[in-house]
Amino acid sequence: MSVHELIARLPDVATVLRVSRALAVLDLIVCEDPAYRYYSFDARWSATEEAALMVDGTGDEYSLVFSPDGVFARGLAHESPMSPYSNHGELWPGLLDGVPAELHAARDEPAFRDDEDGVLNATVCFWRTPADEGWVCGPVEPHGDDGAERLFGLLTEGPDAYLTFAEDNYEVALDLDAVRHVYALMPLTEYVVTSLNRSRRLADLKDDIAEIGYPRS
Repeated sequence: MSVHELIARLPDVATVLRVSRALAVLDLIVCEDPAYRYYSFDARWSATEEAALMVDGTGDEYSLVFSPDGVFARGLAHESPMSPYSNHGELWPGLLDGVPAELHAARDEPAFRDDEDGVLNATVCFWRTPADEGWVCGPVEPHGDDGAERLFGLLTEGPDAYLTFAEDNYEVALDLDAVRHVYALMPLTEYVVTSLNRSRRLADLKDDIAEIGYPRS
């Protein structure tokens, strides 16, 4: 699945935002060591922005920055032939063509760029403004695997997909009803938290949950 196929499958912005928040809370509960979590969410990224982040620990990562002006997303599959590290330090042609001016601040965010040469760490980019009828990407012609499915696939699927992800990456079997509860952004209860991880307690997670912006009871 290339970026073109990905943006055709992605749900609307509200759903992507909801699932992004849910993934961060699930990882917070399931994985006790933050160094090994894949998904995080910063509801206070800036005065007007929220950010969903993924880091897999092997060099692949993504970010989605949500603001009133829209959403800008970029992902890096570091071993892709489209990676700047495989392309003489250059972005793949067409990757950023057409990004609207109101999303340039997110596009140019230093946190998502290489520390040495300032090139955006990306093999996949897409965006959406309130004026767009769907997700948009540049006129890029992917070469090999751009990482779109591997990086963003969970955003196109339901709670069942997180069960597979958790089993593959955290070696745990989770309760589907508890995962569905979090996907729906229903207020967390002690029962839901301990159903996902017996050693976790809701009171201990309150600060992290607030940072994610997950609804409270």
